[in-house]
Amino acid sequence: MGVPVRLQAKPRINQKMPVKSDDLHGNVPDNAGAALLLIDVINDFEFEGGEELLQLALPVGRNIAVLKQRAKQQRIPVIYVNDNFGKWQSDLNKIVSHCLEDGVRGEPFVKLVLPDEDDYFVLKPKHSGFYCTSLELLLEHTGARGLILAGIAGNNCVLFTANDAYMRDFKLFVPADCSVSISPEDNEHAFKQMEKVLKADIRPAGELNLEKLKAGQ
Repeated sequence: MGVPVRLQAKPRINQKMPVKSDDLHGNVPDNAGAALLLIDVINDFEFEGGEELLQLALPVGRNIAVLKQRAKQQRIPVIYVNDNFGKWQSDLNKIVSHCLEDGVRGEPFVKLVLPDEDDYFVLKPKHSGFYCTSLELLLEHTGARGLILAGIAGNNCVLFTANDAYMRDFKLFVPADCSVSISPEDNEHAFKQMEKVLKADIRPAGELNLEKLKAGQ
């Protein structure tokens, strides 16, 4: 018979999972409960149908400005989720400067909804604010469970972003007076879809209880 071999137990290695940071260096409000997403509001309106859309958008821009002011009073983070105009060299400052300094038709609208220094900015390449962007990570750090969506266009980028938010189990608030489309009929249809299919609350912005949303209720 062979000599029995004594197996030595391997030393146990104390492995710890990496600790996940709870914030982004203190730059994001803790446990915000909700976030306000302003979608494509930094917009030059220099496209086919842009002139007609601008006339519909101006009163909506004023509604968005009031909603943003109320959100900031509750310390709800404001996130600009904006198209890159097909230019990957774009950033927030370049896009804002383009809309304010290049004589574009969207200038009066953009002046209503200008970002503040403490707002957040996510550059998106496609319709949805979640597609190939850092938005989901940013929202995770805010602790947001509810999302308030506003912007342009209701039947396009707002709808696509709402759809992706719904699939990520966010509670949706899409005030009907804070988004606009080139066709009022298309806008109305998009809101009916968001209300019925995505379970979105589409009541006017003035009826939203932002204090409760901030608390995650």
